[in-house]
Amino acid sequence: MSFLREFKEFAMRGNVVDLAVGVIIGGAFGKIVDSLVKDVIMPVVGRLMGGVDFRHLHINLGDKTFETLEAAEKAGAPLVKYGAFINTTIDFIIVAFAIFVAIKAINRLKRAEPPAPPPEPAPEPEEIKLLREIRDSLQQRG
Repeated sequence: MSFLREFKEFAMRGNVVDLAVGVIIGGAFGKIVDSLVKDVIMPVVGRLMGGVDFRHLHINLGDKTFETLEAAEKAGAPLVKYGAFINTTIDFIIVAFAIFVAIKAINRLKRAEPPAPPPEPAPEPEEIKLLREIRDSLQQRG
């Protein structure tokens, strides 16, 4: 019974729920970024580079030649799909930049924590107090 109670406490902690929400939002965000790269950015980059479609760029390591990437994949040919790698790299750069901008914005919105109060001075040892009293009394005499 205590195992179930411990699990419930663990699962209901704020950090676990926050993590779950982050994973779900991250998955949705990943789809948006994937569409942005494949449907918006790469066609523009391809057009600027003379009409290249990066998705179809590959090196065939097999002996047979194929008309298209899809035909080579269907035949099970060994391929190096460097165009897909370029797309994935651009995906990563966009995601990293978006996270950087989001964290920067969140950090700006956080309230600055007030400075910690200075520590109280340590109490003087009894010997110091006595020496000061002796000094003060000698100054009054002379």
